[in-house]
Amino acid sequence: MQEETKEKVEAEIKDWTYLQELPDTCHGFKLSREKKIVESMYDIYSYIHPQLHKKAVIYYHEETREYKVRVYIGLIEFCRIEFITANLKDFERLLRLQFEKLLKDMETYNPTSLSSIVLKMGIEEWGDACSLPENCEGFNLFISPKQPEKINNGSYVLINYVDFSIESDFTIYYNIYRNEFFGEARIWDIPDVNYDFDSATLDELAAKLQIYMVPRLQEIRQRALKEAVAKEKEKA
Repeated sequence: MQEETKEKVEAEIKDWTYLQELPDTCHGFKLSREKKIVESMYDIYSYIHPQLHKKAVIYYHEETREYKVRVYIGLIEFCRIEFITANLKDFERLLRLQFEKLLKDMETYNPTSLSSIVLKMGIEEWGDACSLPENCEGFNLFISPKQPEKINNGSYVLINYVDFSIESDFTIYYNIYRNEFFGEARIWDIPDVNYDFDSATLDELAAKLQIYMVPRLQEIRQRALKEAVAKEKEKA
């Protein structure tokens, strides 16, 4: 981040009264006032729920010159587009109107967040029927199709298996605009894509999960552990 951007943000938030009014806790999330710069993002404050592995960060994005909110659900990170604004005053208005509800919905699943398209697809019912294991190859089922999570650009997380100890996961998404299912992994929090799970229907997805999910989870774990060993050797 350029020094002039840092100075601009700090000048704008220096006398921001709203910051002083923030509650220490909200819907189980704890306030962190730690400010830090992450590449082109200036993090102003965060609300964190360690037990749920969830977090919401209020920040300024140098690349777009806008104030934003980014959300972490497990290892999945995305920006909530309804908060994006270039003006601090407008940003505060949006935060006052919507941020508490955001935390409430992150704490307790809100089925009204689902698109009518997702409901018509019968994804929740399919989730009841497909009986995914709670634990598979050392990964825990963090997000289930019984409770899909809405993210951005018309995508929903249907399945997410995660092992936080190795910062690695496996995710199945559904995109309402493309009407397709697809998979992605993170290995030490770095995205890793293959196309084994690309599907046009839930039945097709179910068949591919049956064939490919366990081998994919095994591969993710093996690669994550191999990288962990390599990192330790570098430190030695």
